[in-house]
Amino acid sequence: MGIQATRGTRDILPEEIGNWQQIEAIARETLARAAYQEIRTPIFEQTDLFERGIGETTDVVGKEMYTFKDRGDRAITLRPEGTAGVVRSYIEHGMQAQGGVARLWYTGAMFRYERPQAGRQRQFHQLGVEVLGSGDVRADAEVIAIATDILQSIGLKNLTLQLNSIGNADDRQNYRTALIEFLTPHKEKLDPDSQTRLTKNPLRILDSKDAQTQAILENAPSILDYLSSESKQRFDRVQALLQDLGIPCNINARLVRGLDYYTHTVFEIQSDDLGAQATVCAGGRYDGLVAQLGGADTPAVGWAMGLERLVILLQQIQQTRQSLNAKRGASIDFYVVSRGEKAEGQALRLAQSLRRVGFATELDMSGSAFGKQFKRADRSGAAACLILGDTEAENGTVQIKWLKTGEQSAIVQSELLSNVDQLRQQLIDER
Repeated sequence: MGIQATRGTRDILPEEIGNWQQIEAIARETLARAAYQEIRTPIFEQTDLFERGIGETTDVVGKEMYTFKDRGDRAITLRPEGTAGVVRSYIEHGMQAQGGVARLWYTGAMFRYERPQAGRQRQFHQLGVEVLGSGDVRADAEVIAIATDILQSIGLKNLTLQLNSIGNADDRQNYRTALIEFLTPHKEKLDPDSQTRLTKNPLRILDSKDAQTQAILENAPSILDYLSSESKQRFDRVQALLQDLGIPCNINARLVRGLDYYTHTVFEIQSDDLGAQATVCAGGRYDGLVAQLGGADTPAVGWAMGLERLVILLQQIQQTRQSLNAKRGASIDFYVVSRGEKAEGQALRLAQSLRRVGFATELDMSGSAFGKQFKRADRSGAAACLILGDTEAENGTVQIKWLKTGEQSAIVQSELLSNVDQLRQQLIDER
């Protein structure tokens, strides 16, 4: 066989593109309604940006980055995540000086040297948002709400929001000391990565997947016990806002995220339909990152979604729908039956009118008795049957029968399509 795609990368073939475009279109529309503006940053940046921004002791910087020297002997890295590049652009182009809040979003390829598996590649794609310039807790709730809107609009249902606060720098330092003190007597029983992290980045031990390490952590102190009163009040306010928005959450004191720039709110949105790689969206607040990268002190919050995982979930949704449709026949909105020359002509025009405005419509062209046509309507899986006979043809009306409830009423043909949105909502209600 000839040259193949490099391990950890894959082609997105024409038959898959529709799913990617559907997800991107939903996100673009949702974000536009919330006044977020798109930004596009380079695929590679100076390595120093990620070392300073993400943290040199993180797995991303220590193990996973694609770094090389260019012809000018400069250290260059393919971006492993999107936030640091957006912040660099925010500073470089003076967005701070414009005042107010910058609501930005991006999408594109990221690169990490990881073990490839379903939903995780070495070249992968993310969609992300960053809100820069607001320390208001409403910004935390807003970005979570927007992520939820996008995921639900795609069709995801079995979602769980995992929420935590890692407080401010002093809170984390106090907790770090307590965690080291707790884990040090157990050092020899920790997995090798956790032993290394014990003095460098002990909070990352909470993310360990090693069963023995997790057993030790069962009795570890909780970061929530080390939050200052101000940090605790802030976290309580975030929870209250989410409750007001109707977004349930699970408080997960072990959730710390893998990048060093996070402060206060951190969260993950997980899908029960994705197996081990359950997280489809993750993020949090990072109030110190802009200053750390050379800008003025600027509060910020954001998230990123893995598009490969969303595509997998969308495909599962589509397969489920196809399976249901195979059992009940094609997914039809209206089944049109008619008898008589004049009625049959009107039925054809009505079916075409419905199709033009987006309704799936099947026209019975058998010419058989109404009884037989009604049986085919019942088997079609349609939400409603439209009936035209001699009386309807003379009066310019049509009988509409909702097949689930059996409700039937007459309506003027021209009025049927006078309010398409209302008709579409009625279809949803009747299914």
